[in-house]
Amino acid sequence: MSNRRARLGAPAALSALALLTSGCGAQVEGGTEAAAETVTVQRCGEKVEYTVPQRAVVYEGGSADKMFALGLTDHVHGYVLPPANPPVSESPWASEYEQVEFLSDDLLNRELVVDAEADFVVAGWQSGFSDERGITPEILDGLGIQSFMHAESCYNYPGFPERHTPFEGLYTDLERLGQIFGVEERAEELVAEYRARVAAVQEQAPEGDPVPVFLYDSGTDQPFTAASQVPANEIIEFAGGENVFGDLDERWTQVGWEAVVEAQPEVIVIFDYGDQPAEDKIAFLEEYEATADLPAVRDDNFYILDYNEGISSPRNIDGLEGFAEYLRTLDA
Repeated sequence: MSNRRARLGAPAALSALALLTSGCGAQVEGGTEAAAETVTVQRCGEKVEYTVPQRAVVYEGGSADKMFALGLTDHVHGYVLPPANPPVSESPWASEYEQVEFLSDDLLNRELVVDAEADFVVAGWQSGFSDERGITPEILDGLGIQSFMHAESCYNYPGFPERHTPFEGLYTDLERLGQIFGVEERAEELVAEYRARVAAVQEQAPEGDPVPVFLYDSGTDQPFTAASQVPANEIIEFAGGENVFGDLDERWTQVGWEAVVEAQPEVIVIFDYGDQPAEDKIAFLEEYEATADLPAVRDDNFYILDYNEGISSPRNIDGLEGFAEYLRTLDA
């Protein structure tokens, strides 16, 4: 009998809270315009002065979901969603996506941001922002466009690195965005809720040695997988497993099939996104000579992790709870 995970319905979207108004453009006695109120917040390891953004552009589901979870839909102008991302209709915040503009299915680029008249861009370092593509926080600073980077992506940000474990990076992002937009109380409530849900999972983790787990992202000649600097690593760890490549100080990385075979994973997490269905990835692992005899493949121990549950996003908590439930089922 197959142990493959049946998809669960997404949790109900969090209701938006009333937002605090900013001091931008306030009139003062004598008819002169007051300077915009500012707040200083970390952007990776750099202190940056922000005014409250009104036309944010967000890249990928994780960035959008952080804004929506904080009740900041009215401050989001639009989103950029490359084709690999799952449909927004599957998001807990599907109704919020309908209220903002779909800007592009391309990679994030400077022209798109300028054309959108954005005053704020949310993305990760090397997952949105990129020296090679000419869109970095420094370049946007020069254009007068504010920017924010996911804390979990900051560990190798040039000039201003900053280290966070992935889930702590999520909490840090919510707290920092809360400061920028003046919704600190909402951010505190979310972080407290998420910490409690994570703690509840950890308390229920199976006893004994952690189960060796391999995350299969993609690749046939060489597999692409999750290393220590991405949320999927802690999803595996907090649920009671051990990421067989969790000792690599990277985010998403290529490894060799020989290393996968040597690790003898008892569970394989299939990272589900893009044009290749999860079932096709499973079929490849079942048919490929190097992996066909792995314990996870022999026992049909596959778990499908949604893309937006595995990148930095409030949905990391949903991904953790789902995978933890699956491991407890195997342990029963």
